[in-house]
Amino acid sequence: MNRQAILHIPKSNYAFPLSTNDFRIRLRVGKGDVKRVRLVIGNQYLWSTRQEFEMQKFGSDSMFDYYEYDYHCTDTRLGYYFLLNQGKEEIIYTENGFLAPNSVDIDKDRIGFVHFQFPYINKIDVHKKPSWVNEAVFYQIFPERFCNGDPGISPENTKKWGEKPTPRNYFGGDLQGIIQKLPYLEELGVNALYLTPIFEAISNHKYDTVDYTRIDPHFGDESTLIELVQKAHEKGIRIMLDGVFNHCGGGFRQFMDVVAHGEASPYKDWFHIHSFPVSFDPFNFEGFGSTAYITKAKTWGELPSGEEKKHCMPKLNTENPEVIEYLLGAVAKWTRTGIDGWRLDVADEVDAHFWREFRKTVRGINPDAVIIGEDWWNAQPWLRGDQFDGVMNYAVQRSSVLYFAEDRITPYAFEESLTEYLMRYSSQANDSMLNLLDSHDTPRFVNTCGGSVGRLKNAAAFQYTYIGMPCTYYGTEIGMTGDNDPDCRKTFDWNEMNWDHELREYYKKLIALRKTKKALQIGTIRFCSTKHVFAMERTWENERLLVLINNTNALQEYPLPCTKAVDLLGDKSYAPTEAIELAPYSAAVLELAME
Repeated sequence: MNRQAILHIPKSNYAFPLSTNDFRIRLRVGKGDVKRVRLVIGNQYLWSTRQEFEMQKFGSDSMFDYYEYDYHCTDTRLGYYFLLNQGKEEIIYTENGFLAPNSVDIDKDRIGFVHFQFPYINKIDVHKKPSWVNEAVFYQIFPERFCNGDPGISPENTKKWGEKPTPRNYFGGDLQGIIQKLPYLEELGVNALYLTPIFEAISNHKYDTVDYTRIDPHFGDESTLIELVQKAHEKGIRIMLDGVFNHCGGGFRQFMDVVAHGEASPYKDWFHIHSFPVSFDPFNFEGFGSTAYITKAKTWGELPSGEEKKHCMPKLNTENPEVIEYLLGAVAKWTRTGIDGWRLDVADEVDAHFWREFRKTVRGINPDAVIIGEDWWNAQPWLRGDQFDGVMNYAVQRSSVLYFAEDRITPYAFEESLTEYLMRYSSQANDSMLNLLDSHDTPRFVNTCGGSVGRLKNAAAFQYTYIGMPCTYYGTEIGMTGDNDPDCRKTFDWNEMNWDHELREYYKKLIALRKTKKALQIGTIRFCSTKHVFAMERTWENERLLVLINNTNALQEYPLPCTKAVDLLGDKSYAPTEAIELAPYSAAVLELAME
């Protein structure tokens, strides 16, 4: 038995409470190395009451197998250990290492035997996800490019709707435009909107905030936001705003005061400035990305002087009490408008203390608000229930690109990567992940697919049947294309003559399935792929769904279980034991008759 591969960490993604009386325990072992795993668990002060349970294999990645067990208890002062078996070899795995069976008297030897423990499940430590995330179907909107509902507030020199986007041009999209298109979104079926930043800023993308307490005047005002929230809620649609608290814009009043007055400015400690006076050539302050981020410019010298200096993005000092008070005051103000959550830009560069205070502020006003961080890597430190609920799931997005768009991995490798990602986080965090195929920071997924709508549809079928909250980038459902920023930020094409109506109907069907099938919302997941077909099963009580995806250019067969099945995407029935034929680049969502 490969002992080096065996891993369990208490109070982590390997051991966490689901509620005040339910506890999930995981164990990692070498792939194919263990035949049987048993969990021995009970009150750590009353070992005679301990019980033994068979752990079930959850899945495998490229190197490891993962086992799980959910333990329900009334006394949460837990002690536990594992019994691992591989043929004739059996070992005990404890916090003190590995022991041979019968090598210690577990009831008496408190020195030679040190079990794992979870001292107590405190209610406040349980990661409480919002009640609605399992049913959420998100739609991401870049407000400046979605719809121009009030031309009277558009910026000067607004370009004609539909022209080619550049890093600096404007088209006049606004909050009133989103209000006007709520019937479209309702008919599509989405029930949550993620809006990229709407607060006052100089750029078209608004990630360079100038005033956190004011809606950008080219988008509307506070009353427009309140109207949007209220009218969206009337249609069962929630609103999530984008908060940029890692950095501000160069036009931020407090930063401009430091530029003007140097060390004499009362805001000099609001930023990370290394010396005074503030210098732009070379930069002597920290900012987003490089020392100070300038959109599409290689050096400061390439840009005109004066106003263009405002396009830098100085990093905020979120350890400063005055900065905390200012930012959280703005957060409280906007949360009180009735919004349903926040997406947090560059979230992994902000200190954990700030995010804990942020969560207290938001949840103190709206206990059911969702908090989603932007983190493109392993976000486990932020997803323990004291900071974020989930993150933008770029890990799964990258694997989706490799499998669906680029054919660089097999169905087996794809499901192995998904297993690894699911094991990184608690179940509450997995349920709260924002699952995307593309965004304002990536090429359109159909472009990544080389223009193949079939590949896009397969990826969407996976996205809408996987664990987490599916999120569609505006216009994907009608076939909008676009390469990297700024091309992925085109204006929404409201000319229905140009829409891919078949693709849009496909999205509507996926959204309806997600909203009506409990197995897709809260069901268990099991991967069961073959060499050429990706497959996963979602099950909840009397619902059993089998998702099959053929991402090849050839006809493929998948053997069905010994039960009747109905394809919810293709409206076709299958007899027991009949193999299903999958056309090239096609998917099926089968509802299996429960035996």
